[in-house]
Amino acid sequence: MAEEHHIANLDPSAFFTLHDYDSSGQWSPDEIRRTYGFDDESAKDVPLEKKTNAVQEVLGMFDKDGDGEISRTEWMDGWTGPGHHGDDEYEYEIHHFEKFHDENTREEDLTHPEDIAHFRKHDEMDAQADYQEQMDQMPIVEQNIPQKFRRY
Repeated sequence: MAEEHHIANLDPSAFFTLHDYDSSGQWSPDEIRRTYGFDDESAKDVPLEKKTNAVQEVLGMFDKDGDGEISRTEWMDGWTGPGHHGDDEYEYEIHHFEKFHDENTREEDLTHPEDIAHFRKHDEMDAQADYQEQMDQMPIVEQNIPQKFRRY
């Protein structure tokens, strides 16, 4: 926990707040999935049924009033420990870069499979952004016109 959150300890209430991503005072099924990393690309091969079952298991443990969400009180009554969260950059930073690299690491030293996958994703995102920019410059994007409305 100290490694991920950069603090020595974390009390259950602070943990709840940290993972209440929309600050609603409740954990929704979406927030539970995010905390467990199920929405992350690294979990793309985990079957949907397994993800759904895991969320239901967590709700079964904590959601005492059966409303489909976990309140702070419900969490505090059943606190067990931390999970995972954050966007791809944050997760890569705390789970890989900080463990295997440091501020003196050169780009050519980033050769681990995790590094390669991380930067490949950046390349794909850049290519998609470039493509979108090209499309945005076009007055009409014919491929966006449904076939039934085209004249040819």
